[in-house]
Amino acid sequence: MYLYENHTALDPKSRRRIIGLLKKFEHTKIITSHDLDMVFEVYKRIIVIKEGAIASDGATNEVLSNVALLDSCGLAIPLSLQNCSVCGFLKG
Repeated sequence: MYLYENHTALDPKSRRRIIGLLKKFEHTKIITSHDLDMVFEVYKRIIVIKEGAIASDGATNEVLSNVALLDSCGLAIPLSLQNCSVCGFLKG
């Protein structure tokens, strides 16, 4: 299954429904997305592409917590993995 995922115009409730649907699929999914919070929540393994080549291929939690890699690819750590700047809560 290939799905080009572009949910920029979705309201939060519709976004959650799409995430729920994707989580139910047991088969291999090939998705393109810049929504790294959704990617972190739904997928166990990801491939990051930079300038047409594979920059990283591995476990989602490892790839999306690699600050140097994401920065070099013009991406940022998902909000769900960032520390809270207000209360100082550190995510593990």
